This record gives sequence, C-alpha cells and structure tokens, in this order.
Amino acid sequence: MLVHEGATRTPEADRKLGLSLAAVAGALNTAGFYAVGLYASNMTGNVSAISDRTGTGDLVLAAEALLLVLLFVLGAAVSTLLIRYRRRSAEHGAYAYSVCAEAVLLVAIGLVALPLAEPARGHALVLGLSFALGVQNAAATKISEARVRTTHVTGTITDIGIELARWLDRAAPDRVPLKRHDPTRLRLHVLTVGAFLAGGLVGVVAYRAVGVALLFAVAAILASLALPALRR
Repeated sequence: MLVHEGATRTPEADRKLGLSLAAVAGALNTAGFYAVGLYASNMTGNVSAISDRTGTGDLVLAAEALLLVLLFVLGAAVSTLLIRYRRRSAEHGAYAYSVCAEAVLLVAIGLVALPLAEPARGHALVLGLSFALGVQNAAATKISEARVRTTHVTGTITDIGIELARWLDRAAPDRVPLKRHDPTRLRLHVLTVGAFLAGGLVGVVAYRAVGVALLFAVAAILASLALPALRR
C-alpha cells in the first residue's frame, strides 16, 4: 500500500490506502471540529472563512483560518520534501517515511495540547492537525498519482460525478475519443468517501470519550501501517 507506485501500483493498493488514511483523516478532522469548531483539512471552507471574516471585520478568526491554510500547505511541502529526500537515499519506504512522520507529529501535538486548558487546547489541536493532515494528503496524492485524496472529499465527490456521467454515457460510439467509464475508479472514490464519513463518526465519539488520547491511538494506527513498508 505504501511501497508501490506508477505502473507497479495495483487498484487493491489504492483501495487500502483510501480506506485507511481517509478514515484517519475523517476522525482527526471531526475531532478538531468538535474541539473548537474549525476543520483542520477543509481548505475550501477555510479560504472562504478568510474572505467572510475579513469582510465582516472579524480579523482574529480570519487570521486563524489563514493560519490553517498556511499550515496545511506547509505540511504538504514538508511531506513532499521528506519523500524526495527518502527516494534519493533509499530504494523503498519513501511514502511510509512520510506517514510515519505524521504519526510522530500526532504524538507531539497530543503532548502539547494535553496540559492546556480549553479553549487553548482546541485551537492548538486544530492548528497542529492542519499541518499533520497536509503531510498525509501530499503522501497519498503523490503515491497514487492523485487517484486517492484522503483529507477532503470535494475532489473525490466530483470524481464520483464524473464517473457516473461516463457510465450514463457508456453507449457512446467507440469512434468518439472520449474516456470510458472506469468502475474500479468509481468504487475507489465511493469507498474513500465512505471511509472518511465512518472515520469522522468514530472520531467525534472517541474524542468525546477520551479527548486528546485519540491522537495517540491514531498515531499507533499510522505507525502500524508505515513500519512494515520501512522494513522492506
């Protein structure tokens, strides 16, 4: 799942990637929202919030939304740099290296947020999660060549609509140079959205029950996914 790329990558590897990392992203995203009312990985909403809050004069919230966007971008950039460095220095494990880094980040975020009182804890949590989810999304996007995007669903739901349109138009004559319906890709997108939804439900229930300890549990899951690939 975190080893093969390009021509050697299978649909099964993409499905495992989408199911596992989208569930993790959904759990972390809803935990951040429950904690402070902000989504760590919803960049569309955060960019809109910058405009909205600036227009209404709420510059503090506008600045926080901007910081969420910047941290997500920075996380994606750091993830890509880690992958590039690993690919130059090792034959395998570049993407697992990035996922393992996300696990370490979640532990660090949890340790920083744990002693804080609300609302400082919630704000520290969502800011840290934005960076960590940027790390995750870049790794998943790169290894799957953008077939799998795990931290947001807008693009994935758009892809579902595109594949449905191709299915409805499947009777088009072959002489027309149009891309054909791909049921494997449609299944991948539907499963990814479903995993994000299920992970979000588990995340909010778990955060209500155990609080910041959720991050440590998710870090353990990510490490269990990454370490076997690093040992190859």
